[in-house]
Amino acid sequence: MAKEKIELLQKNKKAYFNYEVVEDIECGISLVGTEVKSIRANRFSFGDSYVKIVGNSLILVSLHISAYTHASIENHVIERDRRLLAHKQEIKRLKRKVDEKGMTLVPTQIYLKGNLVKVRVSVCRGKQAHDKRNVIKERDMKRDLRREMKNYNR
Repeated sequence: MAKEKIELLQKNKKAYFNYEVVEDIECGISLVGTEVKSIRANRFSFGDSYVKIVGNSLILVSLHISAYTHASIENHVIERDRRLLAHKQEIKRLKRKVDEKGMTLVPTQIYLKGNLVKVRVSVCRGKQAHDKRNVIKERDMKRDLRREMKNYNR
């Protein structure tokens, strides 16, 4: 069995800053028309996108996929709700976590796995303001330390 090549297209940095990731799940995404070509050209944005559970399916809300430049007049709708593909048992398990523990489903990565477009959906818990401040403080300290080490080696 050959391993399929994974090519990361974009990471949702805002989600990693605003939320504490508890668990990840890989989902396929139902795309139409020229959406795949736009995604392959990296012409999409997470914005404030999130995942909601409707019935027995996962719906990705407010993922912005730009219009494909080489398409005819028959182009795709830029911002629409897109269905995510996951097993029914996984969806039930995610629904329990979201309902019981007050978690949120957020798309954190979009990548190519072979020829398929995949979305990594994370079960997240919102961070408090003091947690965000600690992350900023640690990041600044690491940056200052790297700067000092760089100057020290000269």
